[in-house]
Amino acid sequence: MRISFKFGADLRDMQGKGASRRLRHTGKVPAILYGGHQDAQALILDQQNLLTMVGDERFYSSIVQLKIGEQTQEAIVKDIQMHPAKNVVVHVDLQRVIESEKIRIMLPIHFKNESVSPGVKVQGGVVSHMRSDVEILCLPKDLPEFLELDLAGMNLNETKFLADVPLPAGVTIPELTRRNAPVVSIHSPRAEEPEAVVAEAAATPAEGAAPAAGAAAAAPAAGAKAGDAKAGDAKGGDAKAAAPAKKEGGKK
Repeated sequence: MRISFKFGADLRDMQGKGASRRLRHTGKVPAILYGGHQDAQALILDQQNLLTMVGDERFYSSIVQLKIGEQTQEAIVKDIQMHPAKNVVVHVDLQRVIESEKIRIMLPIHFKNESVSPGVKVQGGVVSHMRSDVEILCLPKDLPEFLELDLAGMNLNETKFLADVPLPAGVTIPELTRRNAPVVSIHSPRAEEPEAVVAEAAATPAEGAAPAAGAAAAAPAAGAKAGDAKAGDAKGGDAKAAAPAKKEGGKK
């Protein structure tokens, strides 16, 4: 049985939201240990000790050893609740491990030779990951650290599925009894729209549009000038027509 992490735990007597809140204020983390045909146990873990482990991928796919008083217990991490805004562990769920009983645990999938695959290196494709982990079933002694999928032979527009993931002896993927889900594919890169060109074309007026706009703007001005000229001529004509009348009136 491969054990990667060891840490201490204390039994927790007080339970409830208030008790858990007080524990967190003192740098401790409430936890629960269940399974293994035994009653669940409420535990107390150290916050700082946990923070050194939760960032390690192996912490979630390994068997950990708890030292509870004078006893030791092997377990797997089933769930870790983190604070939404702080780097603080809020709660931990652990499941007991028995050597003779199979366990279900999520394992990460590592992808190998992505950049040298023909679909990427020669055909210019892009790798798309549909799955990054999968639940496996095995005895504790057969538990691998991760699963590995080799993409060295993949071409453009090809997809690998769960059934293509190599499994060590004694390891199975329960999901395969229901469906063979896609895991990774290589596809053509999406063509980018020439946004800059489109924006530039929209900002620049079409050929002939500027003169037409100018002509349209000039027409009213010209019309206004012509109207003023005609108005002036009319006023002048009226003045000329009125002058003789005044003179004739003067003679009379």
